[in-house]
Amino acid sequence: MPAKSRTYQHPKVCAALAAQTAALRDTVRDLCARPDAVDLLARPTRLGEWTVRELIAHLAVQIDWVPAHLGDPLEGRAPLDLLQWVARVGTVAPLLDAQAREQAAGAFGGEPASVADAFERAAGALITALAEPETAAPGRRFEIRLGSMSLTDMLVTRLVETVVHADDLAAAVGATFPHERQALAAVTRLLADALADQVPGGAVELRIPPYAVVQAVEGPRHTRGTPPNVVETDPLTWIRLATGRTGWASEVDAGAVSAGGERSDLRAYLPVLG
Repeated sequence: MPAKSRTYQHPKVCAALAAQTAALRDTVRDLCARPDAVDLLARPTRLGEWTVRELIAHLAVQIDWVPAHLGDPLEGRAPLDLLQWVARVGTVAPLLDAQAREQAAGAFGGEPASVADAFERAAGALITALAEPETAAPGRRFEIRLGSMSLTDMLVTRLVETVVHADDLAAAVGATFPHERQALAAVTRLLADALADQVPGGAVELRIPPYAVVQAVEGPRHTRGTPPNVVETDPLTWIRLATGRTGWASEVDAGAVSAGGERSDLRAYLPVLG
């Protein structure tokens, strides 16, 4: 049976997103204050033709989306859960690319200090919104192009954006990023659940300590003892695999992924998020 969407606790999601967003704000501010900031903003990323400038602009759009649209009237779009979002979000990639390029040529097209200021405004808008009572209203819905989500689930999608793209930013500028623990946990679990949903079965056990364990891939289901097919990796490696940032073979060869059993090769099922 396909996996069901996991339930996320709204207060914990808000706290994790606020902390992850604040860390991104500080990182962008520090990057833009460096003597080589102009060169850093022009560096390529692992996201096609995007430079660091486009990546920061895209992040700002995604961070600002909830506060900018909290007051929008509902249009009655079809319900959308998190696993459906993971499966479908790749369909809006051309729109997201156009938004990032437009912002990179506009509000994020100036000197590094102005880039930092623009990003800080977007981050501040989200952090402020997360602290407002109306954002915590139980059962509140939020509509996007793909459908109607609970506000909690929408905020989880912002966790995906901030965790995945913070890692992209760190890779582009050769730095490390201090991910908020609950943000990293939520994204790891969602992408593991997505694998179980997209490739249902019980032949392979995917372990991502300390955050997630799921079973996937059609075949004999494990019930007792040591599973015959086990894949184990760390959270960031899993997130990179699940979003197409890295390749299965290279991570296995590097020892970042341990895969045992004749069905444990997951490369045919990756990425789970486009």
